[in-house]
Amino acid sequence: NFQDYHGLPEFRNAIASFMGKAGGGRVKFDPSRIVMGGGATGASETVIFCLADPGDAFLIPSPYYAAFDRDLQWRTRAQIIPVHCNSSNNFQITREALEVAYKKAEESNIKVKGLIITNPSNPLGTIYDRDTLKSLVNFVNDNNIHLICDEIYSATVFKSPSFTSIAEIIEEMDHCKKELIHILSSLSKDMGLPGFRVGILYSYNDTVVSIARKMSSFGLVSSQTQHLLAAMLSDKEFVDNFLVENSKRLAKRHARFTEELEKMGITCLNSNAGLFVWMDLRKLLKDQSFESEMELWRVIINEVKLNVSPG
Repeated sequence: NFQDYHGLPEFRNAIASFMGKAGGGRVKFDPSRIVMGGGATGASETVIFCLADPGDAFLIPSPYYAAFDRDLQWRTRAQIIPVHCNSSNNFQITREALEVAYKKAEESNIKVKGLIITNPSNPLGTIYDRDTLKSLVNFVNDNNIHLICDEIYSATVFKSPSFTSIAEIIEEMDHCKKELIHILSSLSKDMGLPGFRVGILYSYNDTVVSIARKMSSFGLVSSQTQHLLAAMLSDKEFVDNFLVENSKRLAKRHARFTEELEKMGITCLNSNAGLFVWMDLRKLLKDQSFESEMELWRVIINEVKLNVSPG
């Protein structure tokens, strides 16, 4: 028999429990709203297909995960509109910047269908505070557009402040159109299991859940993988110990890496999550241009043998 597109009940229950644990145990997730995808890439593409027509656009604060250009646009034919954030305030998103980007899209006759954020941020390694998250929810409510929160690094926070899921925020708000909120989750980063290709779309929109579940037949998680992960994630002692130990190791490696860079005069954005750092390499550029940046990138990758993401 073919497997149920809904996913095994024990798998969805285990995923819902894990998402709650990654969010600090302050919010519960409904297993019936969990939709499987072929990794976070598949899950993110699925929600774009559900929400947008070709030509529609999504706002994304910059800098953003470079592969979004591929994952969210190639097959859906949707557009990405960067929301300019400044290094002067550590790239924090502001309501003003959102309004500017939204208005510019409207003036260009581009239909904005939503806002996409990564929390914790890839590539910055920072998290959104509660006030900012509430501001983003108010923005999408006011404009009746969707909010997609990519939370695939939620369990990689290695020092304070702690991570806050958008699920927790909307439970606190009196006037919130929950049907506009969608969450992406994964085990690739939080549990170090990218090869299992487990992506999760969690939506508060019944129609999106229904359509995405039908589309999930193109990227299901195998029954064997579901059985294995359900057993692993149901072991609460193992999961608790793993997350604590993982946080300690990330903190240690982050400190070692940034301290060594600082000895060489290279500073990094103060971060507390993720598997990466945001380095300031401007001193090494011949001039402030994209061409000079790419030239430095080629030196690093060809001579130092280290792959970094320019941008």
